[in-house]
Amino acid sequence: MAESYNICLDIGGTKILGVIFNSKREIVYRLKKKTKAGGDSSQNVEEVIISVVEELIAESGIKKSQINAIAAGAPGVINQDTGVVLFSPNLPWRDYDIRKPIEDKFGAKFYIGNDVNVGVLGEYKFGAAKGYKNVVGLFVGTGMGGGLILDGKLFTGNQFKAAEYGHMILDPEGPLCNCGQRGCLEAFSSKQGMSAYIRQQVSRGRESVMAEAVQGGVFKSKALKKALESGDPVATEAVDRACHYLAIATGNLVNTFSPDIVVYGGGVIEAVGDIFLEKITSEVDRYCMPSIRETVEFKKAALGDDSILYGALSMIKK
Repeated sequence: MAESYNICLDIGGTKILGVIFNSKREIVYRLKKKTKAGGDSSQNVEEVIISVVEELIAESGIKKSQINAIAAGAPGVINQDTGVVLFSPNLPWRDYDIRKPIEDKFGAKFYIGNDVNVGVLGEYKFGAAKGYKNVVGLFVGTGMGGGLILDGKLFTGNQFKAAEYGHMILDPEGPLCNCGQRGCLEAFSSKQGMSAYIRQQVSRGRESVMAEAVQGGVFKSKALKKALESGDPVATEAVDRACHYLAIATGNLVNTFSPDIVVYGGGVIEAVGDIFLEKITSEVDRYCMPSIRETVEFKKAALGDDSILYGALSMIKK
């Protein structure tokens, strides 16, 4: 019998990562492609997904008939049961059924879920949270995403909107967040939040090696790593501030859910996770009930950039 394969995608606002898994759950082929978000480009994103899948099939030499299923994680509120994207902040989707055109095109089942939910699922099934039943996941990237496993199941709440930890308000007088509120965790601790802080300090006349990296928007995680290694004071302050608010948020989440483990993932953690973990754990005890704190572990995501891809794989019903 011919080998069957699963195609898994991580759909971002600026790029799509695509991989092919064989039946032993090994990645046998990888591809990265830019997406042009903006305007009415739901069609564009759909076309990019189709072209990535087509390219993966063509370049890897597998046949269309060998595809068992396609699965993806994407930003936004997504109905995992129906494949309808209800809302996506960085992609122009509203009540958009993305499942049908993909299934029609490839004749294979298509699964899609919120990217961070899917990433936390990946860590739970295959990574840092394997073997734990209650998992809080915080993913630090351009924004701040969350995911929650309760009693061994992904908890998505009413209409798949749960675990928006990035919009937990930690200071109502704090910096403005993209969501319109002030002082959200995302406004302090994401790449957007840290970039805004660095820009503010540079505009006040302070010097930082990050000045150029934040000029046009958010820095690349590698630039932050270099700045921290060189002892740049402004970058160090931005990280200290980010970790301070992550410690408060983590304490709140620990007290609320009493998880077995809190997993930190995303691009920033991939680049400078040890520094973040050390700073968060050195402070988190101040914000947790001691009796709850002593039964919680804190870990970095183990799958790095592949958390969402492995999570997508675990959504596929054989």
